[in-house]
Amino acid sequence: MQENNKRRIYADNAATTPVLPEVVEAMLPIFYDNWGNPSSLHEEGRRAARTLETARATAAGVLGCQPEELYFTSCGTESDNWAIKGAAYAAKGRRNKIITSKIEHHAVLSTCEALEKEGFEVKYIGVDQDGLLDLDELRREVDDKTAIVAIILANNEIGTIQPISEIAEIAHKAGALCFTDAVQAVGSIPVDAKELGVDMLSLSGHKFGAPKGIGALYIKKGVRIKNLIDGGGHERGRRSGTENLPYIVGLARALEIAQERMGDMRRVAALRDRLIEGLLSIPHSRLNGHPTKRLPGNVNVSFEYVEGESMVLWLDKMGIAASTGSACSSKSLDPSHVLLAIGLPVEMAHGSLRFSLSHANTEEDVEYIIAATREVVEKLRRMSPIYPGA
Repeated sequence: MQENNKRRIYADNAATTPVLPEVVEAMLPIFYDNWGNPSSLHEEGRRAARTLETARATAAGVLGCQPEELYFTSCGTESDNWAIKGAAYAAKGRRNKIITSKIEHHAVLSTCEALEKEGFEVKYIGVDQDGLLDLDELRREVDDKTAIVAIILANNEIGTIQPISEIAEIAHKAGALCFTDAVQAVGSIPVDAKELGVDMLSLSGHKFGAPKGIGALYIKKGVRIKNLIDGGGHERGRRSGTENLPYIVGLARALEIAQERMGDMRRVAALRDRLIEGLLSIPHSRLNGHPTKRLPGNVNVSFEYVEGESMVLWLDKMGIAASTGSACSSKSLDPSHVLLAIGLPVEMAHGSLRFSLSHANTEEDVEYIIAATREVVEKLRRMSPIYPGA
C-alpha cells in the first residue's frame, strides 16, 4: 500500500470533532447582528439575554435537566475543576475526603492532586482489566467523611462506560455528592442528568461538533458548591465572566444535532466492531476496554513489539488521523495511566493505538484503516530487534 496524500480519514474524534456546518450557521448571526452583552439593560443586551436563555433551555432539554441547573463554562477542564474544587471547599472541615478512580482524565486527577496538597484526603479506586470500576472497593471507601465521588462516565482512552447510576446511589447513601465527567460521553450516547442521578455533570462542546472553548456544568438544584471564578456575578452569580454567546449558541445547536443523530450510532458501533475484528486479526494484539460496555466509536488496541507514536506517524503519512491515547497528554513519553491501571505492562501500553469513529466514517474507511494498520505494524516489527519473527 502506498502513501495516500490526497485521501484523509479522520479517526480521532475523541480528541476533537470538526465544527459542524449547521453549528457555524447558527453562530454567525450572533457575531454580526446579536453581539450585545447579555448583562446590559438596553435592547441590544436584552436581545442577547433572550438568545442566551433560549440556548440554555435547548441544551438543558437535551441533557434532561432544568435550564437553571446548567452553567456555561470555557471547557470541560474548567467544569471538572469547578465541580470538584467547589464541592471540596464547600465541605471543608466537615468532609475532607474525595474519591475518584485511577482512570480519570487528567483534568480530574490533577485537580485531586492539587487538593491533596491542601490537606484533602483522596482515594483512587481501581478498575478491572476491562476498565470497570471496582464497586466493592468504592463501597468500602465511601464514608461520612466523603465530600464528593468523582467518576468518569465514559473513559476518553479506552471507551469503557461506567455504571454511574449505581455509583451515585453508593455516594448518596453516605451523604456525599456524585460528579461525573461526561465530556467523552455527551454526543456519543444518550446522557440524561436526572436518570444518571448525579449531582453534577461536565461536558465540552468540541467533542460533539461545537467549537473549542465552550463547555458546561450541570449542578443539580439545591447543590451548593463554592465558585471557581469570581467577578461580575454572571451565570446567576456562580460563574463570572461575560457569556460567550456565539459559542453557547453553537453548543446548544450541536447538542440538538447530536440528539437527532443518536440513532445513527448503531451504525457507528457496527463500524467499531468491524474495526476491532480487523485489528485483532493482526498477531500479538489485544483490545483495551470493555468489549461491549464501550463508546460506539471507540477502538483502543495494543500491539506488541511496536511503539504507538511510530504507528501514528506512519498512519498519518498514509492519510489516517489516529492517536496513541488522550490527545491532552499525547506529547508525554510516559505510558498511559489508564492502560497501566487495567494491568497492561509498560511495553504493551506504549504500543497502543486509539481510533475514534464518528457519523462521517464509512465502511470503506474502516477497511482502509485495517489494511494500513496491518502494513504499518508489519513494517515496524521488521525493524524491531526484539520481534521474535524478525
